[in-house]
Amino acid sequence: MTTGPGTRVPLGRVGGPYGVRGWVRITSGTQPPEKIFEYSPWLLEQNGAWHPFEVISGRVHGKGLVAQLAGCGDRDQAAALAGAEIAIARTALAELAADEYYWADLVGLAVVTTEGVDLGVIDHLIETGANDVLVVRGERERLIPFTPGHAVVAVDLEQRRLTVAWDPAF
Repeated sequence: MTTGPGTRVPLGRVGGPYGVRGWVRITSGTQPPEKIFEYSPWLLEQNGAWHPFEVISGRVHGKGLVAQLAGCGDRDQAAALAGAEIAIARTALAELAADEYYWADLVGLAVVTTEGVDLGVIDHLIETGANDVLVVRGERERLIPFTPGHAVVAVDLEQRRLTVAWDPAF
């Protein structure tokens, strides 16, 4: 199964085998981490191609996560999945309100000030508790709070641009 980059959303990565019955260790990018088990099938990237895997079972194990995937019945099959990116089809995500965004949609947006100064591109976001923070990489790295109506003036997903009220010297 192949899908275009805009049709899937990354959720995590397969770490390696767990046990001898085909279970795999999982690194999750969801909040909370175990929310990754609410999505199935997972799309796993192997050798440049994406393949669907149904999630049979998943659980917290110690400080990590482990999952059992359909078609993965022994340690060798689990080891073959090590390092594979986990994604889901974009259609599996819930629709959001007009002023809500998935982090995956913000990553890669160009960031410009209200005066038109280019600050760079959103590399990733950080959850701080008070509000999310945009990590913008340009001529230098900037941390900008994702506060719509304050620091964030406009988000234009079609133009792949985010406008901020931000001093470029900061």
